[in-house]
Amino acid sequence: MLRYISMILLAICIAGCSDQPEEGREASHKKPNILFIFTDDQSHRTISAYEDALQWAKTPHIDRLAEEGIRFKHAFAGPWCAPSRAMVLSGRYLHGIEGLDFTDYPKIREDQETFRMWPQVFRENGYTTAVIGKWHLASDYRHGTVWDHSIIWERLGGAKSGDYFRNQKLRFDGGDFTPVGGHSTDNYTEYAQDFINRDHEKPWMLWLCYDAVHAPFTPADRHQESYVNAGPIETPADIYPPRPDKPRYMQNYSMFEPAPDGVPVDERQQLPLPKLVQKYHSGVLSLDEGVRDLVDTLEKSGQLDNTIIVFTSDQGIAMGHHGMEIKVAPYDDNIRVPYIVRLPDGQSSGTAIDMPVNVIDLIPTFFDYAGIDLPWEMHGTNLRPILENPSLAWDRGLLQENFSRSFGSQTDVGLTIVDLNEGLPNQNVDWWIFMRHGNLKYITTLVPDEIEELYDIEKDPRELKNLALDPENYQRMDQMRKMMLEELQRTNAGLVENLPAPKRLLIFNP
Repeated sequence: MLRYISMILLAICIAGCSDQPEEGREASHKKPNILFIFTDDQSHRTISAYEDALQWAKTPHIDRLAEEGIRFKHAFAGPWCAPSRAMVLSGRYLHGIEGLDFTDYPKIREDQETFRMWPQVFRENGYTTAVIGKWHLASDYRHGTVWDHSIIWERLGGAKSGDYFRNQKLRFDGGDFTPVGGHSTDNYTEYAQDFINRDHEKPWMLWLCYDAVHAPFTPADRHQESYVNAGPIETPADIYPPRPDKPRYMQNYSMFEPAPDGVPVDERQQLPLPKLVQKYHSGVLSLDEGVRDLVDTLEKSGQLDNTIIVFTSDQGIAMGHHGMEIKVAPYDDNIRVPYIVRLPDGQSSGTAIDMPVNVIDLIPTFFDYAGIDLPWEMHGTNLRPILENPSLAWDRGLLQENFSRSFGSQTDVGLTIVDLNEGLPNQNVDWWIFMRHGNLKYITTLVPDEIEELYDIEKDPRELKNLALDPENYQRMDQMRKMMLEELQRTNAGLVENLPAPKRLLIFNP
């Protein structure tokens, strides 16, 4: 009954849409629609099109996007959920985002004059804008100014919002919390299909924010037994400490303990590692089916050939890698994401690109395809040239940051000075910055008297051997640090003058 009521509300919302002028009909033929699919805590390892995927885990419908589009092999977003969304909506690195205050997290304060969201610019330039799914910033998500249409599960709404995956209470077009039944992934897909099927007279942009496959990784009922006997499931080499060549916070980090039979057990969900991995991958199956249904809806409605489809996530998650079952840490197994772009005309289809990319690169790319000037300085790189010509030689590095709950000028101190992770369970990770260029990854942990890290991702994809401790690599490390500083300076990072001096001696207190 509750689900029936919610669908009536949605139908009323759709029926109440006002007609658009004739100019909008013409614009819709010139400007592409944008379906921006943004999942939650989904590692690149869960997509069978990726080389790191487990052999038994299959995602044929997301793979179809990769076959008909462009797949980026090395992609990143934010270090955890809320900062990643702030990056998406601003198009900027964390050090360049002002107007957000997480001091009293989970309450988030927002200065709407300072923290601007680019979909509002699309709305002001002839696009219908919509957001469906998880919202993880301030409660005022600006329906009617940023979004023409919104169906929100407010992540920080507490009891008013209900839970991940089941018994959710959603806010339809700025309304009050309305209970719905069913599984959230299926619900969001259905709401997105309803939006796509509207009689659109203007181009549209839909940010579809699934809450899957975030912990507790609850799959839909039909997928509960999907991977019960799946295998093999390998135990990561460094699931247990010590890790003497890593920064101090990592040396004895562990979220797993061996059971009497020797199988690692996760302290957060109290599951053996094989069960944890099976459950996590089971939650991806409804996402894959959702992609199938959305592409089918676009195809049947005649919009597929005029819609850019992006599939990515806010960050990945470790499954025992480096002793973790969280994101936040600077290692690929914690935060690397799938990143697939399907262009309307199938141009460059089936291409896999090695160049590292960030979620903020999507924003200037969207603006270019929409023919809209950038409204403020964006920190990402417009990907259109390489999307349309993947053989193009690009020599660019990729910057990534973690400042826990700090943004903008709050990061100018340049180092972790207090425990900013308090209130974020299992996320006791120091501030860090990394720079990727080619196969090399340089990490500086923003703590005084701390060692640096350097990894060759091609030779050591699990990031087990820290090359920074070998004097033979000092020159390469200096080059990577210089590249990092140049990118920070290019984007006016106030923290540049306050970064702790690097230390090259091994620190380990067993």
